[in-house]
Amino acid sequence: MTQRKILIAGAGLGGLAAASFLMQDGHAVEVYEQAEQLEEIGAGIQISANAMHALRHLGLEAAIRQAGVRPGAYVFRLHDTGEEIQRFALSDEHERLHGAPYTQLHRADFHGILLDKARALDPGVVRLNKRVTGFTEDAEGVTLAFADGSSARGDLIVGADGLKSAVRRQIAGEVPANYTGDAAWRITVPVERLPPGLVEPVMSVFLGPGGHAVCYYVRGGAVLNFVGIVETDEISDESWTVKMPWERLKADYRGWHPIIQTVIDAADRDQCYRWSLHNRLPIPNWSTARATLLGDAAHATLPYLAQGAVMAIEDGAVLMRALRQEADIAAALRLYQRNRIERTSRIVLQSSENRRRFHLRTEAAIRAEFARANEGADRNNWLYSYNPMTVPLS
Repeated sequence: MTQRKILIAGAGLGGLAAASFLMQDGHAVEVYEQAEQLEEIGAGIQISANAMHALRHLGLEAAIRQAGVRPGAYVFRLHDTGEEIQRFALSDEHERLHGAPYTQLHRADFHGILLDKARALDPGVVRLNKRVTGFTEDAEGVTLAFADGSSARGDLIVGADGLKSAVRRQIAGEVPANYTGDAAWRITVPVERLPPGLVEPVMSVFLGPGGHAVCYYVRGGAVLNFVGIVETDEISDESWTVKMPWERLKADYRGWHPIIQTVIDAADRDQCYRWSLHNRLPIPNWSTARATLLGDAAHATLPYLAQGAVMAIEDGAVLMRALRQEADIAAALRLYQRNRIERTSRIVLQSSENRRRFHLRTEAAIRAEFARANEGADRNNWLYSYNPMTVPLS
């Protein structure tokens, strides 16, 4: 295998994971991040078996298990009565079926685990305050340009720079982002503020007319994560840091189940966040001869299948393997893209379809939809069963 100097734009989850995969495989890696300091925002994140196989390769399973929670099941309920309409097992059953656990943890904890791993491999791997503006490539290498006028030279570039990726813009042009009509609320609540046993230790999804709500535990069960999706004509910034009044959150869930009311009532009034959700269709190409994309930069997805971060982890593992398999960089990037584009496109489109399924207008329509489709069997069949470390690359 030929060792390469690889430049990564973005020190988010996908960028840091890719950096560790590539460094562990013997490549020299530099990660460039526009922020002045590294701090991950957001709340809960879910790591299913398909990503854990790759994270196990990095030696991170124990740290993730310690920081997270293994939910007992995925449970779908009616928004007002709480009646269970479908359930599929996680925890031991997920691990039995797929050979790795399903874990829910705080996004900041996961980011910290990935950052620690990358810095253990190279303490200086992350370069801060470096906003990428573009790149140039030639037969000998590629140059990454930054807003401060400086540049970096390497053998290839990985654009892991998120929804507004400068690397993607240069490769694929502007990708239309269409407002879905949905906004996502985000709060976290320490469990000591809640009645004991209020929320079952599972992934709870409450389905309602024109919206849904998700509750699950993180940080070893010490914190309850709440994400609420509501339909609204009001479009705000596509950012997780936009705060909204607690009273708006309360009003959006008026009439929903008492569990939802109790969780909302226990939230910090000044720590309620809501951002607009935009849909981006899959793009047909995300690589050049010496540059490629990873994670949200390549295949941004709506949060209705809990696979956004998981896809980025898979990407990094497959990219590592493609560079092992092909000595020529352009051939390796073609191999990587060819083996990722169909799966990631399917996940993006399925997530968009789940938006429809989760927001049906009547109880009868919800019952009919879930009677027709077995959500657990479908996901176990093709989604969770994928192993990025062993899937054949061709």
